[in-house]
Amino acid sequence: MSSTTEQATGARTWSVAEHLDDILTAVQPLEPIELNLLDAQGCVLVEQVTVPVALPPFDNSSMDGYAVRAADTERASEASPAVLTVIGDVAAGSSGTELTVGPGRAARIMTGAPLPPGADAVVPVEWTDGGTGAGPARTMAPHSASPQGSGGQVRVHRPVTPHAYVRARGGDVCAGDVALEAGTVLGPPQIALLSAIGRPAARVRPRPRVVVLSTGSELAQPGEELAAGQIYDSNSFALAAAAKDAGAIVYRVGAVTDDAETLRATIEDQLIRADLLVTTGGVSVGAYDVVKEALTAVAEEEPGQPDGEPDEATEGAVGEDAERAVHRAHVDFRTLAMQPGKPQGFGTIGPDRTPILTLPGNPVSSYVSFELFVRPAIRAMMGLADLHRPVVRATLLPPHGAGDEEPAPLTSPEGKRQFLRGAYTGGERPEVRPVGGSGSHLIGALAHADALIVLPETVTEAAWGSEVEVVLLG
Repeated sequence: MSSTTEQATGARTWSVAEHLDDILTAVQPLEPIELNLLDAQGCVLVEQVTVPVALPPFDNSSMDGYAVRAADTERASEASPAVLTVIGDVAAGSSGTELTVGPGRAARIMTGAPLPPGADAVVPVEWTDGGTGAGPARTMAPHSASPQGSGGQVRVHRPVTPHAYVRARGGDVCAGDVALEAGTVLGPPQIALLSAIGRPAARVRPRPRVVVLSTGSELAQPGEELAAGQIYDSNSFALAAAAKDAGAIVYRVGAVTDDAETLRATIEDQLIRADLLVTTGGVSVGAYDVVKEALTAVAEEEPGQPDGEPDEATEGAVGEDAERAVHRAHVDFRTLAMQPGKPQGFGTIGPDRTPILTLPGNPVSSYVSFELFVRPAIRAMMGLADLHRPVVRATLLPPHGAGDEEPAPLTSPEGKRQFLRGAYTGGERPEVRPVGGSGSHLIGALAHADALIVLPETVTEAAWGSEVEVVLLG
């Protein structure tokens, strides 16, 4: 990385790709840990899982009905039903070996119960009289009912073939099969499979703990009464929700006032629970840009080695020395060739060199920056292979409500990559329309967008009907 001092002078303008590559080079996947299945949801499996026992582990019934020998039903019909003697019940959870189905015999069997010896098929109860001697049954009589329960006779109105309505042992997966490959993201179906084969836990890369904090003395929390000059803090809520959507465990910190020492203390408090820190606001060139002031100052004061290694004076800070942990900061504040989101910062902080991304404070700038830089970093820490949102091509159309007169083409400053909010329509001929203006404060328009229209650095004008690159957000 370039030094903070170099970036403060504005000596270099970074491209979006360069800044992202720098982040992804520095951010490493988290170390694997063993987690209980429900805690592992959304995590990436780091080991191949094989099946220890067949699934299902025994032949069992897929219906409530009667376990029979198929040959005993081959001539059955409603006019001339097969009459079988019921020898008892086989319930789910039983061993299935208590009864043996011989010729002319049947056993009542419940869904999931093991097929008893001698039986090779199951007749659904709806194909029988249910032991009542009347017409077709709709349900099975309770176990406690006698003689209509587990004894007497049953009339079978339709024939079954061997193995009908029987779930065969190993019909799902066999012992020794690969259940899940390393790199699988554990969703509900995968967790179901792991539990079904008897695995109570999985070895995964954990979801990163992301701390989101916004800065600005003008920010009030939703639900509070606004004082003169105040606005509600939306950035920390938007970024916390976006981090959660990306797969992180999120901790949102209320807005920090424009005071460098207060910010340093807040960051210090949060380091203990952060795998990644994200701040919003205070990274431009204003007199109250507190993030830049706080972290630039400590970076210049920090006496570490040229390669970024902490020296002996700062190694292993404990007790009162722990207050100096935030001073082990290496953060570059950069100017990016993009709109919105020109001012950005990235580096590490604290004794564990926790990654920190400092985003601009305008709501749209903050959110676009998250999608471009923070979301890929979170997914890289999770060990995911797919880091980025889908990118497609679509025909650019005028915004809705433009009227009969076609509006002027979209424009973009030369040398900057512009990201405009858009409404995307898929299908055989994908289309995208701008939503709202280009102002980085227009959060109302952001709420109605589901895509970003990308105008590259070399494009200064995009005509309606031309094809553009689109980043899909949802």
